[in-house]
Amino acid sequence: MAEPLPLDVAATLNVPLTDSDPVSSALRAQLPYARLVGRCGCGCATVDVGVDHTAFPPAPAPAHGNPAADAWYAEPEDAGVMVFTKDGYLSLLEIYSASSEPISTWREPRFVER
Repeated sequence: MAEPLPLDVAATLNVPLTDSDPVSSALRAQLPYARLVGRCGCGCATVDVGVDHTAFPPAPAPAHGNPAADAWYAEPEDAGVMVFTKDGYLSLLEIYSASSEPISTWREPRFVER
């Protein structure tokens, strides 16, 4: 069942989409309509995102495909986030780490850098 995006997820998702290009702008505009629709089964904080397709038009396709946007953490230095889309809509916010342990909680968005 879909639920509102947790504040930490929404804030983190916003950071990689801060560019003024048409794709980032359109995806950022979808944030108020985005909902959490699933979680990764490995224990990491990655979330599946759904957007009501009737509430907002799709974003243009990213010129470079997926991920549509990405960023990294200043702390810890070996981690980052990637934003994925499907058919022009937000679909996944993935957190990754170079360490062997999954990151199970979202780090503070102030540590995310573009």
